[in-house]
Amino acid sequence: MDSGATSVPADAAALADLRRRIDDLDREFVRIVAARLAVCEEVAAVKQHADTPVIQPARVRDVVTSRRQWAIDAGVDPDFAEQLFRVLLAETHRIEVAGQRPDPAPDKAAAPDGVRSGLDTVATRIDHVVVAVDDLGAAVRSFTETFGFHRLPLADDGRADGAGIAAVGAGGVVVVLVGAEASPAVRAYLDERGSGVQHIAIEVLNAGYARASLAAADAELLTGVVVDADGHEQFFAAHDPATGTQLGFIARTGHRVGIGTANVLALFEALRPTP
Repeated sequence: MDSGATSVPADAAALADLRRRIDDLDREFVRIVAARLAVCEEVAAVKQHADTPVIQPARVRDVVTSRRQWAIDAGVDPDFAEQLFRVLLAETHRIEVAGQRPDPAPDKAAAPDGVRSGLDTVATRIDHVVVAVDDLGAAVRSFTETFGFHRLPLADDGRADGAGIAAVGAGGVVVVLVGAEASPAVRAYLDERGSGVQHIAIEVLNAGYARASLAAADAELLTGVVVDADGHEQFFAAHDPATGTQLGFIARTGHRVGIGTANVLALFEALRPTP
């Protein structure tokens, strides 16, 4: 009985100690990330003076491949390590490009070994999913009240209160809901196709490189690269009849702001039938 009575406090003390160790490691992890980003700012300055393109696909492939091997050697899941480093690469690329004009897209071929395509080199994650809805209010209530999402701010791009558009998030997942009142193009889209996923936006390190890679692979592309007022680069592929999927590609190379309604509506306008 006595040993059982003392086990709970002992376990609690052990757990508290482990949590302190985790906190210390996380603090050191953040310090290391900050140091890495500071070095990347130095790299950006060197590239700018040397007229070197920001996107270096061969370097990206080398970072991803080597870090996967380091993870294997350390007993860490390499897919998990790659996910971490792709997020880090996206942030370092944003830092390098912010305040500069988007650079050309060099080295558009796939990796020499054929393992990684151009898109596989620079794709980072699903940035957001756009859903067209007939009743925006009902859709927002469904996501927030039923599924537990919360409202996210929209970028200030001149639309009053983001009329007709709402962004909702849960953790790192972002869904953009677009109602018929957002624009005539959205109304036309809903009349033709009804409610549902309009496109999936994939974050890439560099939209120009990603688009050039897809063009070289004969992918049907709907738009060129559009750069918004905040510096985000975005383009869209054509609707794929084989999968029923519409893909968008976005490089968040500008200021860190909410979802831009202009970017969201760009594809609706591109899909709008010509009178």
